[in-house]
Amino acid sequence: MNITVCFDQLDARPWVQGVGAALPQARVSAWTPGAPQADLAIVWAPPQTFIDEQPGLQALFNIGAGVDALLKLRLPPALKVVRLDDAGMSVQMAEYVGHAVIRHFREFDAYEADSRMGRWSYRKPRSRADFAVGVMGLGVLGERVARTLQVFDFPVNGYSRTPKQIDGVRCFAGPEQLGDFLQASRILVNLMPLTPATENILNRDTLSQLQRGGYLVNVARGRHLVEEDLIALIDEGHLAGATLDVFRTEPLPPQHPFWQHPKITVTPHTSARTLREESIAQIVGKIGALQRGEPINGVVDPQKGY
Repeated sequence: MNITVCFDQLDARPWVQGVGAALPQARVSAWTPGAPQADLAIVWAPPQTFIDEQPGLQALFNIGAGVDALLKLRLPPALKVVRLDDAGMSVQMAEYVGHAVIRHFREFDAYEADSRMGRWSYRKPRSRADFAVGVMGLGVLGERVARTLQVFDFPVNGYSRTPKQIDGVRCFAGPEQLGDFLQASRILVNLMPLTPATENILNRDTLSQLQRGGYLVNVARGRHLVEEDLIALIDEGHLAGATLDVFRTEPLPPQHPFWQHPKITVTPHTSARTLREESIAQIVGKIGALQRGEPINGVVDPQKGY
């Protein structure tokens, strides 16, 4: 069995070594143009050249949860695309979103600003009942986030393409219930997969349906958000602000207005990083299942985009 590793702007060597140690019977190597044919590939943002030169691939294992970059490529119809289920990302995402929600709800950003000015300040406690959190996207990461927010006694709403049931979460599904979901939420957390149907879904129409004083946490993809609509709604006072971890252009250009906006918090796409050891263990387990003819989780439906 030949396995190739193809990463864009990432060092493939630790992955080659790790997978090789876990599968000593396999030949594992980093891909270079003109490399020998492989049976399986572990990838992150591979070029079209890689796909074209490897027509014998049986499966692509993507080292992130999102596969939108892969699905832009011309892939053979029979090629199986497999994403990570979790591999340590869900707890990181829950930490990040929990921090962003609590920081906004408790007004820690304002306390930090006062502290830098040497000002001793006090703000009246706010009621959690007034800060319902809507989690948009209830996959592995979204469900973990929703359950985590429940621990802090926030009312939690959930939205997904198809109906889901999570104890204690008020769930909405399908385009016909999107408006009800937004109107029931004051803080919106976006964890949707990026597909043609969800691109630009965070726009003036949808964001203005959040309760007044709403707040956005975007940890999915930058192309979900119409950036100028967010800035306008904040400046108009309908939204209180946003925490953004993903952007249309990354790294975020130095001149971008998000950097200087006082009500927008920017982080460098760090909400949930791929953990190499956990990811290798999961991929190796899935390779073993495929060899035994067993079904595996995480196989992407190209029609759905996830």
